[in-house]
Amino acid sequence: MYDSRVDWSFAADDTVGGRISLARDACGLSLEDAAGVVGVETETWRHWENDQIALRHDRLDKVAGVLKVSLAWLLSGAGKGPLAAA
Repeated sequence: MYDSRVDWSFAADDTVGGRISLARDACGLSLEDAAGVVGVETETWRHWENDQIALRHDRLDKVAGVLKVSLAWLLSGAGKGPLAAA
């Protein structure tokens, strides 16, 4: 039987940049604060959130740690995300 109900809640965050933005908001961090903790320019963080540049592999663990999400969730959306404790 066809189920026409679709859960679109994931759609807006279904990119690495979208998940970074979602997790940053969930942590209550400003763009400037998050960038400062990771040690990048605010513009670089903004580019990550807008999927304009990819996160370098040497930054992935640090970003995931700052945002309190798993690396798997950050990359794929599967795993411990920002709303896992909610």
